Amino acid sequence: MSTESPATTAAAAPPLVSCRALAVGYGSKPMLPPITLQVRPRELWAVFGPNGSGKSTVLKTVLGLLPPVAGQFECAVSSLGYVPQRSEIDPAIPARVLDMVRAGVERNWSFLNPLWTWKHRAAIDDALGDTHIRALVREPWTHLSEGQKQRVLMAQALAGNPQLLVLDEPTSAMDVHAERSIFALLDDLRRRRDLGVMVVGHNLGVLARFATHALFVDKDQAAIDVGLVRDVVRGSAFVERFGKGVAEHLGASNAT
Repeated sequence: MSTESPATTAAAAPPLVSCRALAVGYGSKPMLPPITLQVRPRELWAVFGPNGSGKSTVLKTVLGLLPPVAGQFECAVSSLGYVPQRSEIDPAIPARVLDMVRAGVERNWSFLNPLWTWKHRAAIDDALGDTHIRALVREPWTHLSEGQKQRVLMAQALAGNPQLLVLDEPTSAMDVHAERSIFALLDDLRRRRDLGVMVVGHNLGVLARFATHALFVDKDQAAIDVGLVRDVVRGSAFVERFGKGVAEHLGASNAT
């Protein structure tokens, strides 16, 4: 868990993502109240809420897959890394770990740039090292544990040297130990690489421990809350949904 103050972390850095009165949804109908936030380097944002609350809609809008219903949305990054849910990856894919990570940059290969492989070899090696999977490079995808697969997908995204890393439910189907290990890795990566990170998740305990900021969404309450994690989990919308005891516990875990 980070010991730096999230209130001052990268406060002078220009935002990677800016939303001003952003309404998300399908067609012309907003799903949630307007969202105003800014994501900066070295911040780890947790996007959470009940099932069906609008988390995926927010994520798709940030990724540019859905147009905003209203408001302003700006993404100032030249490279964005996306880590999908592992359920979206063919479980029987005939690839080694190295093949999977290389795929993160091979989309930019060109016959007009014959030095591409040499130019990006260091980025691939750095991604393998930063996710601690160099020893697995020749292992088949099908032989990996869930935690190892998640690290491979993270390395694939990091190989493109993104400024913003977006992850969708990165710890689903993991045990508690593996889940904490992945979030500790994200906490380390965002500081060492000056990354902005947005994570859609469901384990409130782990999210509150490692995230610096939070976006809480609740379609049923027609409510959102944005800010530092310890403030969001003590806000009225969160307390209404999960109770005061849970709010106090999570607020305390983020403050320590």
